[in-house]
Amino acid sequence: MDAGIGQFIPLILIFVIFYFFLIRPQQKKVKEHKNMVENLKRGDKVVTSGGIVGSIERIIDNEKVEVLISNDVKVEIVRTTGIQALLSDTEQKK
Repeated sequence: MDAGIGQFIPLILIFVIFYFFLIRPQQKKVKEHKNMVENLKRGDKVVTSGGIVGSIERIIDNEKVEVLISNDVKVEIVRTTGIQALLSDTEQKK
């Protein structure tokens, strides 16, 4: 009986290592991104998933925002998948 349990110890250790080094940090990153997207407001500088930098012009609904990418050029972007990052004030000054 002990030999059967002993065979599963390496598998359990591998799962624990994967959890703490891969699964848990990824869940934390997803949670931070969701929080950032929910707190977007007009005037925030964002980077889209396509790499375009713009500013939030208006919030259409819970799913879409309108982003101003150039003078009089506005695009609608899906909040959850279209916005990759929020540029902070320190990044804008560079």
